[in-house]
Amino acid sequence: MQKKQRRMIGGASKMERQQLGGGLGGGLGWNKVVPNASEGVVAVVGVGPGLGAAIARRFARERYIVAILARDLDKLMKLAEEIVEKENEAQVCAIRIDCSDPKSVKEAFEAVNSLGSVEVLVYNPNTPFPWPPPKFTDITAESFERSVMVPCLGAFHCVQQVIKGMVEREKGTLLFTGATASIRGGAGFSEIACGKFALRALAQSLAREYQPQGIHAAHIIVDGKISSPRNQDMPDATMNPDAIAEVYWQVHKQHKSAWTQELDLRPFSEKF
Repeated sequence: MQKKQRRMIGGASKMERQQLGGGLGGGLGWNKVVPNASEGVVAVVGVGPGLGAAIARRFARERYIVAILARDLDKLMKLAEEIVEKENEAQVCAIRIDCSDPKSVKEAFEAVNSLGSVEVLVYNPNTPFPWPPPKFTDITAESFERSVMVPCLGAFHCVQQVIKGMVEREKGTLLFTGATASIRGGAGFSEIACGKFALRALAQSLAREYQPQGIHAAHIIVDGKISSPRNQDMPDATMNPDAIAEVYWQVHKQHKSAWTQELDLRPFSEKF
C-alpha cells in the first residue's frame, strides 16, 4: 500500500501524537491503535462532509475504529482530523478508493482489513447528477455506464472484500444508502435510477442469502435533500445528516429477532 493511499490518526492524546512525530499532514499520519480498546472496524465508503462524515462520527463515538474511504485523500484527512477533534479518543483511518476500479477497491480493503475485523460496511457512494436533468438522448454511454457501475458494481466489489470474514464470525452488518430514485424512476433520471435500482436489488439479495448466517443487510432510502451550507436557509425542507446517521447506528444495533431490511427517511415537509 503506497503512503498516499492510507493515513491514520487518533487513538492518542495530543502530547502522545507529538511524541509519535510526523504531524497530521505528513506520511501515514497516526497509526497508533489501542489494543482491545475498540468495538471493531467500521468501513464507510463514500465519505464527504455531509452524511458520510456524520456516519463516521456516530460510530467513532461508540469506540469503533473507523475507516473512511473516498477518492480524495486530502479531503478525507481533513474530515478525519475534524472527527478526532470532536470525538474523544476516536481512531480514524483515511483511505483512498475509486469504486469504479476493482484494483483500487482491493488495495483499499487490504488497508481496511489490516485494522482488524470489519464488523460494519456502509456503502454510501456519491451519485451526483446534473440539474436540470438531461434528456435521455443527451446521455452518453460512458456516463450511463459509470452511473450504474459505481452504485452497484462498486458495492459488489466492496462486499466481496468483507463478506467472508463476516460469515466466518457469523456476525456483520451491511448498510447501503439508497435514494428516491431507488424505487421510482423519473424523467431525466434514467442514469441514477438504474444504478440505485440495482443497488437495492443487491441489498435484497444479500439479505436473503446471508441473514440466516448472522449477517444483517439493510437498504436505507434517503428521500430528500441533506442539509449542507448551500441550503441552510431551508431547515424544514432538508434532512439533518446527524439524524440520518443515528438511524444507521440504530439499524446496526437492532436485535437479530427484529431486523430491518429496508426503511425510508424523509423530512416531515416532504410530499410522497
